[in-house]
Amino acid sequence: MQDRTDGDSRRLLRRLKEILSAPGDGQDRLDRITHLIADSMGTEVCSIYLFRDPETLELCATEGLRAEAVHQTRMRLGEGLVGRVARTGRNVNTANAPAEPGFRFMPETGEEVFPSFLGVPIQRVGERLGVLVVQCRDARLFSEDEIYGLEVVAMVLAEMTELGAFQGDQADSMPRAHRFPQMFRGATGQEGAAAGHVWLHEPRVVVANPVGDDPEKELARLHEGVDRLRSTVDKMVAAADMGGEGDHAAVLEAYRMFAHSRSWLRRMEEDIRLGLSAEAAVEKEQSAARARLEMAADPYLRDRLHDLDDLSNRLLRILTGQGNDTGAELPVDPILVARNIGPAELLEYGRRLRGVVLEEGSVGSHAAIVARALAIPLVIHAARITTEALNGDPILVDGDQGVVHLRPEESVAKAFLDKIAMQAAAQDRYASLRDLPATSTCGTNVQLYMNAGLMADLPSLAGSGAEGVGLFRTELQFLIRSHVPKRAELAGLYRRVLDNAQGKPVHFRTLDIGSDKVLPYMKPQDEPNPAMGWRAIRVGLDKRGILRMQLQALIRASVGRPLHVMFPFITDITEYEAAYRILMQEMAREQRLGHEMPSDIRVGAMLETPSLAFAPKKFFEMCDFISVGGNDLKQFFFAADRENERVRRRYDTLSPSFLTLLRQIVERCDEARVPLSFCGEDAGRPIEALVLAALGFKRLSMRPASIGPVKHLIRRVSLVELRQVIDEAAEAGMPSVRGPVTAWLARQ
Repeated sequence: MQDRTDGDSRRLLRRLKEILSAPGDGQDRLDRITHLIADSMGTEVCSIYLFRDPETLELCATEGLRAEAVHQTRMRLGEGLVGRVARTGRNVNTANAPAEPGFRFMPETGEEVFPSFLGVPIQRVGERLGVLVVQCRDARLFSEDEIYGLEVVAMVLAEMTELGAFQGDQADSMPRAHRFPQMFRGATGQEGAAAGHVWLHEPRVVVANPVGDDPEKELARLHEGVDRLRSTVDKMVAAADMGGEGDHAAVLEAYRMFAHSRSWLRRMEEDIRLGLSAEAAVEKEQSAARARLEMAADPYLRDRLHDLDDLSNRLLRILTGQGNDTGAELPVDPILVARNIGPAELLEYGRRLRGVVLEEGSVGSHAAIVARALAIPLVIHAARITTEALNGDPILVDGDQGVVHLRPEESVAKAFLDKIAMQAAAQDRYASLRDLPATSTCGTNVQLYMNAGLMADLPSLAGSGAEGVGLFRTELQFLIRSHVPKRAELAGLYRRVLDNAQGKPVHFRTLDIGSDKVLPYMKPQDEPNPAMGWRAIRVGLDKRGILRMQLQALIRASVGRPLHVMFPFITDITEYEAAYRILMQEMAREQRLGHEMPSDIRVGAMLETPSLAFAPKKFFEMCDFISVGGNDLKQFFFAADRENERVRRRYDTLSPSFLTLLRQIVERCDEARVPLSFCGEDAGRPIEALVLAALGFKRLSMRPASIGPVKHLIRRVSLVELRQVIDEAAEAGMPSVRGPVTAWLARQ
């Protein structure tokens, strides 16, 4: 398309549209398209490579290379110049292809006589579909106009590939999107297993017609859509509760600046003048910007992907009139798939969901908290699943291993369903133990408590046989609102929690925010290591107004009943003393106001850092109870970030070094006669729970579904004998006591 005009480009796209809409099979369409592009651009070669599977590209059609190479030439992602284009999502334009780094010579194609090479990705909103290539005998670089024109053609091919235009009579011989089984390795957000069908939280907008017949009409549609988008964003900014120091406003203002970007609009206008429809122009710029931002080293720039995707998707829904409702019906067994999701949105789905799969998220995020409350498996960090999954696809979620099977093969599905059936049968057996105590054969009684964070959790208190709530996470009520909740709202909620507990103790942990739990109305802190930064009680002591308000709500909710308050992330005795002093001041204030008071108050701390294990004796004597926060304590003890999959599974809870620290904590609490509990993922894993009980933890707090398996195992063994096994393994210098403990259990 040398010296092409906008009219030339539109004529090419119209002819392309005619080929795509004409009858014929997928191979015939591809062959005609490569001939059309080569002829229009005046090149000797045009080739289309599509993905055969997620890691393999296949030559599917060519004009100019040897015909026998079609469906025979394949390359791995990243291999050769074509593989480089597919992997990076960036063009390769060279006058001397053999001299390029990574060049792969494919003798079966006969391409050695064509040194000039231009390859552009065929992609749709970050989804890699293939590569479009043109080549020449003359050694030359392709012009900017030629590159831009080929990108426009690739955009049309991407849309038509998604719509199945290259499937037909020979469909089985053609690679096609969304056909093959795929496995995604992520991370465990919440344990459990579930089988169901995909429900996309934000389904992609379908662009049915990527080619625009009338540029002026398409430009008018674009301008009207952009005006509506900007108006919506402006209203959203104006209506937002800015509160605080205006941090939320700054975020929204940046979002509004993106929506009002002249360069964004100008690029889409140029795409339309070249022949794209308004919708296709939006997607082309979204895909191109995504490819640039995904490669950016600056995390701030990469984070702008969220703004870009949200604005582009809003504009696409305006242009297509599809809105958020695509007409698809929620399956009877929905597995929610999303890039990320807020707690309020997840709560709207409620217990209808069988499981959740996220591309982002974290093990301590509010989405994970809600998933635990709903007792549904959650896998996070499942990269690119939203671009691969379609509504209704069969899907298996293994929250125990952090693995997702999309469109699984029959053998995989059968084995997985057998696993679910075995787990269900085990739960039925555990139900018979509900009203029995967790007493070992040596007579040691272990109290099993449950963790909670929502009203929806409380029915599990009776159903699981838990003896109380060892940890009630209070931050969720702050996370699901766009403003700080009112004291009366919190008091009412806490009162209902205590009512539903029906006299069983509830240990309320004060607001634990920071790290990966950022309130929408607070400025995110740009900290290199947020897990060790401004979080939990550190925030409470710096923002005392919020801490005082929450304590007032707890006091008023507990009138005539015992109140258990637990301060999170205490690392030093002075922090506990300061928090305790604030609580006592609020108790005195409520009394002065003539308000009724709790019948009793117990104040404790979460021991989540090794430093607190070495606190002065006075600290342990001041506490009415102590709860070991196992997740944080383990990550700080081993210096292994629990959000980092490379290291978080590297260190074993049953390492003798970690168990030595836990023994010391047990001994110090016994010496001070302060009740001690262990709260965390390990408390709900039967073997780990058994070892903790053998070390002297008389109270364990876990998710409700874990109480049955843990109680079942405790009731079968002698903790005295197990303690001896642990001691012998540690004295022998073993790196973990897991092996000896497992072998001992097998003999019981």
